[in-house]
Amino acid sequence: MHILLLTPLALKFFVIKLIDFFYTPFRRIIDRQTFRYIICGGGNTLLDIVIYFIAYNFILKKQIVHTPFISISPYIASFMFSFMITFPIGFYLMRNVVFTGSTLRGRVQLLRYFTLVMVCLLLNYIFIKLFVERFHLYPTIAKTITTVIVVLFSYLTQRHFTFRIKK
Repeated sequence: MHILLLTPLALKFFVIKLIDFFYTPFRRIIDRQTFRYIICGGGNTLLDIVIYFIAYNFILKKQIVHTPFISISPYIASFMFSFMITFPIGFYLMRNVVFTGSTLRGRVQLLRYFTLVMVCLLLNYIFIKLFVERFHLYPTIAKTITTVIVVLFSYLTQRHFTFRIKK
C-alpha cells in the first residue's frame, strides 16, 4: 500500500498546476497572478467560513468558552479558531502560489502579511459600521461592498508591499 506524501515543494507545484489548468479559458480577460489570487484567496475564504461554521455549531455547540481570564462568546471563539487555521494556509498560498517572485525574506513577508490581515479586519469593521449606521444600507449589501473594497486593497497591498519584488 502506497501512502501519498506530498512535500511542501510538491504540494506547491501541484496547486500551481491545478490552478493554471483552469486558468486557460480566462487568460484573455485576466492575468495569471490575479487569477491565482482569486482562486487561492477565495478558496481560503471558503475554508474559513466552513471551519467557522463547524467550530460554532459542532465543536463549541454555540456555548461560551470560559478561560481563567475571560469568557469568550462562541462566535468570537469560532472566529479565532478558524483564523488560526486559515491564516497560515493563506500566507502559504500567497507566498508560494500567487506572489512567487518576491525577493523579501520569509519573516518580513509574514510580518507584513499579518499586519495586512489585521488592517483588513479593521477595515471590514469600519466599512460595515459606516455603510449600515451612517448610510443606512442593508447589512448584506454593506458586507458585499465592503468585501469588494477590502479585497482590492488587500490584493494591491500584497502585490506592492507584502510580497513585492525588490528592483
